[in-house]
Amino acid sequence: MNDASAPRKSSVRLLILPALGLLAAAILADVLGRAAGWGALGRGPSHSGRVALTFDDGPSPRTPELLAILERHDARATFFVTAPACAAHPELLQKMLDSPHQIEAHGRWHRHALLLTPWQEWAQIVWHPRGGEAGLPETDLLLYRPPYGGHSPLTRPLARLAGRQIALWDVEGRDWTDADAPTLAQQTLARIRPGSVVLLHDGPAVTPELLTLVLDGLKERGLQAVPLTELPMRRIGLRQGLKRVWASYGG
Repeated sequence: MNDASAPRKSSVRLLILPALGLLAAAILADVLGRAAGWGALGRGPSHSGRVALTFDDGPSPRTPELLAILERHDARATFFVTAPACAAHPELLQKMLDSPHQIEAHGRWHRHALLLTPWQEWAQIVWHPRGGEAGLPETDLLLYRPPYGGHSPLTRPLARLAGRQIALWDVEGRDWTDADAPTLAQQTLARIRPGSVVLLHDGPAVTPELLTLVLDGLKERGLQAVPLTELPMRRIGLRQGLKRVWASYGG
């Protein structure tokens, strides 16, 4: 009886061990790629007096209001747009492309990398609103911000192959929560430092008021809101990556 069950146990182990290995690789890729962010583009120099405000998920019916607020404050930002939103609002996409703001890619789908097949993740990464699937000349810097910042084991190799730079952030505006704009603005401004990259969203009802309060706060501190190319972003190194992990899981 023991002899008969041995092959079955061995077969189960042969199935479980690879599955556990894949799970461990997926978790490690997300921790190193998203939480630590090592090798991706992150915050800029701390002596520049500049801050980058970034908006994910647009364009949306909220976009014109955000653009108007930025114009009133003489501020420029970076918008990470998705393919479905661009298809739904082509006139808003064109307005953004004609504006002084920086327009970059947030993916073909707003889906975590671990929920994509390898060929889907390739399509996710290679899509860009300024270059289409064929891409732009190599002299143009094309940024890709993964939805949720999520990484699979293939995210970085595919991005390199597609000629894309992964762009993350160090401050979250948390405009996806139920908190009111003054509370979110106070929390956001408390975390912002010169060189910070702030994550906001194009869509939530609270974002326009939050943006106005943040811009007022930046002006009081003598900080200028600029696109990511003018920050400029720097690669996340060992020390900053460890701080990011601690902020994500420890503090």
